[in-house]
Amino acid sequence: MAVSPEVRDRAQILANGLNWNTQIQGESPDYPQIRDWNIANGVMFTDGDVRSLAKVAVIGKTIVDQLFVNDDPVGQTLIIRNIPFKIVGVMEAKGFNLFGQDQDDVVIIPYTSHMRRITKRTFVNSIMVQAASKETINSVQADITTLLRDRHKSAEQDFTVRSQLELMQMATSTAKIMSVLLAAIASVSLLVGGIGIMNIMLVSVTERTREIGIRIAVGAQPQDILLQFLIEAITLSLFGGIIGVLAGFGAARIASVVAGFTAVVTPGSVILAFSVSAAIGIFFGFYPARRAAAMDPIEALRYE
Repeated sequence: MAVSPEVRDRAQILANGLNWNTQIQGESPDYPQIRDWNIANGVMFTDGDVRSLAKVAVIGKTIVDQLFVNDDPVGQTLIIRNIPFKIVGVMEAKGFNLFGQDQDDVVIIPYTSHMRRITKRTFVNSIMVQAASKETINSVQADITTLLRDRHKSAEQDFTVRSQLELMQMATSTAKIMSVLLAAIASVSLLVGGIGIMNIMLVSVTERTREIGIRIAVGAQPQDILLQFLIEAITLSLFGGIIGVLAGFGAARIASVVAGFTAVVTPGSVILAFSVSAAIGIFFGFYPARRAAAMDPIEALRYE
């Protein structure tokens, strides 16, 4: 079934990468198994398609949503570099990877067709291999390195062999660095906020010196004064926590709309925010409260 002229033009633009960052990949029929990525509709092309340089393609969910909203894409035609490719399958939705790239914005064709018809290359620039288990990854990587050295017959290693473990460790290291940076920024913000609370409470204690003296004179115990100002400090910090949580909800909603991904605010993070706010109030409010509780009632009553 041929696509309409309008859809065909959009497919042409998409395939040429003028408006979208669509990936046109040349792969073997084992690609779904190696990537653990199932076919949602249709089939994967075969070894016979690879040998015959067949003009067939398997597309991702993003392209289906952009070009074939109300149509079944299987059996239709996608124009890639002015070459018509028949769509034989659609991959399951996979979403974004760790680097924020849309994995569903992809067209997969036989690697022979990609080399001869699209890029005009005479060599394969990358190969994906799946190990039988996690424990055999290192040995498989060593075997591949040895094999490629023998094939290339080069004194220097002119290729790179990487495993998913290395990529995962790199991503984990990057995430840890970002966590440390965010924690440092948050710590500075909490320190500044805590000092602000302490200054406000010190000013409050100074302005209410006569009130404190009267309370002590009529029988209030030092622990009562201490508790009063601690509660005020905690209340002040909790109000800041409420504003921060509301701002976080708003930022998450804006990020979901603008960036196109789902930002989730978990109950645990809200509880943690209020717990930290209360702790900041207690820590930085203790000194002003202790100072108020230790006042001499006579000196406090004389204060103007």
